[in-house]
Amino acid sequence: MKLTLGSLFDGIGVFPLAASRFGIRPVWASEIEKVPISITKRHFPEMEHLGDITKLNGGAIQPVHVITFGSPCQNLSTMGAREGLSGSKSGLFYDAIRIIKEMRCASHGLYPVFAVWENVAGAFTSGNGMDFRAVLEAFQGTGIPIPGVGKWANAGLVGGHGPDLCWRLMDAQYWGGGRRLARRRRIFLVADFRGKRARTVLFKPRELHTYSDAGCSGGLQATRVDRILTAAPRGKVPILHPFEERRMRQSAKNKDASAFFRSFGRPNGPFPTLLSGSVNMFSFWYEGKERDGVIRYVTPLECERLIGLPDGWTAYGAEGEPVSPAARCRALGNAIALPCAEYIMAGVAEALKG
Repeated sequence: MKLTLGSLFDGIGVFPLAASRFGIRPVWASEIEKVPISITKRHFPEMEHLGDITKLNGGAIQPVHVITFGSPCQNLSTMGAREGLSGSKSGLFYDAIRIIKEMRCASHGLYPVFAVWENVAGAFTSGNGMDFRAVLEAFQGTGIPIPGVGKWANAGLVGGHGPDLCWRLMDAQYWGGGRRLARRRRIFLVADFRGKRARTVLFKPRELHTYSDAGCSGGLQATRVDRILTAAPRGKVPILHPFEERRMRQSAKNKDASAFFRSFGRPNGPFPTLLSGSVNMFSFWYEGKERDGVIRYVTPLECERLIGLPDGWTAYGAEGEPVSPAARCRALGNAIALPCAEYIMAGVAEALKG
């Protein structure tokens, strides 16, 4: 059986990349931003690009076994105005649900078999928990009560007459397999329309690609941060301190000294979440040489490594044209961490292959 995938809100093709590594062929994608589309076309030249999700009819496009979608998070994130699913961006979630329902209707309930939704942890609390409830109800097609404790757990499941639903909060920093990845807390929800396998997909331990198999040369290692900076005498220990520039600027503005110092990371701590609106910074020096330290921005290559992507994934577009560093960092700030996507696609492939 040839397994297939469709990717809504595709970005730079992380779900298609993860799926392809487990025998699931990406056949179409929906995305509207020019640079991410070009990057994805370079890596998946045979994948059809369908354009604006609001103009798609799920019953008229090729049926697929799996539909993935990381719908826009701007209105759900704790860093935004938090309009929730009523916001113009995050509300596009309902277009993805519509497309899934249209495809299932046109295929007499055969496709898709699985759907995977990804979004920020803020979706749990947006609208006092009502927005995540709306997400579950949109999949399930029936009312779902908010837990008695008044908040959503970081992992859970919903049974009943609709699809089998499970969700889990995953932080990319713990999925690097020895690589140093950025902190990236995201909700992953799996819907199984033909069985009770969602919990197996999301909670079963399984081996993934090794460090070399993934095609990555590693996360942001202190010894590999910059060829110029690491050209020090042998025996010197490099010290790397990632810090959160946005928190630093805000705490300085508010004259909050304790928050300002908390914005500095620790040498062995996780790298802050990559953002699409700004480029992360870090400080670097050799042990005992703090006065000789420097502060610099993270490069696009390092951003790729921080979310587990192969080196140079965003470097060129479909025609071999170089992508600007700013455009690369913006696209990577919106992207999904590859190791997390791989874990889920491994489970989906396992379930579909029976």
